[in-house]
Amino acid sequence: MIKVNIPEELINEYKSAEVYARSHYENFPVISLFLPEQIRSHVAVVYKFARLADDIADEGNLPPSERLDSLKDFRTELQKSFEGSPQSEFWKALIYTVNSFSLSHKNFFDLLSAFEQDISKKRYSNFEDLLDYCSRSANPVGRIILEFFNIRSEEAVKYSDNICTALQLTNFYQDIKIDLEKDRIYLPVDEMQKFGVDEKSFVKDENNSNFKSLLRYQIERADMLFQEGKKLIPFLPSSLKYQIKWTILGGEEILKKIRSIDYEVLTTRPKLTKIDYLRLMIKSFWNTG
Repeated sequence: MIKVNIPEELINEYKSAEVYARSHYENFPVISLFLPEQIRSHVAVVYKFARLADDIADEGNLPPSERLDSLKDFRTELQKSFEGSPQSEFWKALIYTVNSFSLSHKNFFDLLSAFEQDISKKRYSNFEDLLDYCSRSANPVGRIILEFFNIRSEEAVKYSDNICTALQLTNFYQDIKIDLEKDRIYLPVDEMQKFGVDEKSFVKDENNSNFKSLLRYQIERADMLFQEGKKLIPFLPSSLKYQIKWTILGGEEILKKIRSIDYEVLTTRPKLTKIDYLRLMIKSFWNTG
C-alpha cells in the first residue's frame, strides 16, 4: 500500500473529514481501527464526499428539482476538481487523495448518478433494474477501497461487487419502512406481484405470509451474494482482510435479525448493538470463511 504524506495546508481538512465520518451513524464505522492509520484520513475524505452528496439527495424538504440542481452543482465542483481547479479546501483534499492513490474518477461519478436516481426514481420493475442501481450506489465504494490498496484485478472487483450489492440490499430490507416514508420501495415490482404483495401491505404494516415469503426470498438471495463475495478475502492484505470480514459479518447479522423478528421490518428496524459490534469484531479474527 502506498504511504502518502498529507500536505501541511490540508491537515486540518483531513482531520475535519475524520470527525465528520465518525459523527455519522452507519452499520459499521467507516474509520475502523482495522484500517491502517496512514489511510484513515483519506478514506474519511472520500466518505465525506459520498455523504455530502447523499444528504443533498435525502435531507431537508427541498423539492426534487432543487435537489437535482444542487447535485448538478456538486457534480460540476467534482469535475472542476478533476480538471485541476478545486474550489475549496475539501475539494483540494479529495483530489489530493484521488491523485495520490490513482483512484478511478468513474466511481465518483457513478455514486453521484445513484444519488440523482434516488430523487427521480421510486420503484424498480425487476431485480436487474435494482442491480443496476446497486452497481452505482454501492459497488463503487468497494472498488475505491480496493484501489487504496492497489487491488485492481477483475476477479477481486467482481467479488467486492457481490459484497457491496449484498450490503446495499440488506440495508434496503432493514429500512423498508424508512424508505416508504420517502415514497421509495427497493423491492422488485415483478417479485412483489409474484408473491402477492401490493403497496397497501406496506402502508398497513401487514406482516402477512405473502410479505414474509417475499422478504425471505430477498434475504436468501442477499445471503448467497455474501457467500460469493467471501471469495474476495484471499486477495486482501491482512490490514484490510479483517475490516472486510467484519463488514460481511455485520451484514449477515442484520439478515439474521430480520429472520429472528419473523420479518417484522414494517414495525421494527433491526440494528446492531455495541455488543454486536464487539462480538463480530472478535469473530472476524477467527472466522476464516
